Amino acid sequence: MAAKKSRLAPEVNRILYVRNLPFEISSEDMYDIFGRYGPIRQVRVGNANDTRGTAFVVYDDIFDAKNAVENLNGFNVKGRYLIVLFHQQTRMLKKVDTKKKAEELERLKENQSTE
Repeated sequence: MAAKKSRLAPEVNRILYVRNLPFEISSEDMYDIFGRYGPIRQVRVGNANDTRGTAFVVYDDIFDAKNAVENLNGFNVKGRYLIVLFHQQTRMLKKVDTKKKAEELERLKENQSTE
């Protein structure tokens, strides 16, 4: 019998973006929580002021990542409910582009006011 292939949504990938984490969470805690769903290649926990409470989790297998999203989105960790999403590079790039355009617009405004 041929194995049935399941189709995944286009946004599904091996990299997860996790928000609403407790600030005091460690990488070891993340490995304990997310490691239940498969082998993890890397965990990056945000430690700067603007990235605290967020993390990236990279799985070896895309199906493990999908399983983690399905089971951990809304999971309670130290009184906070996790928001677990598939990382979307295009969205992150759009945010950076928006910042650059805003800076360029401000520069142009300053040039126009001086003339």
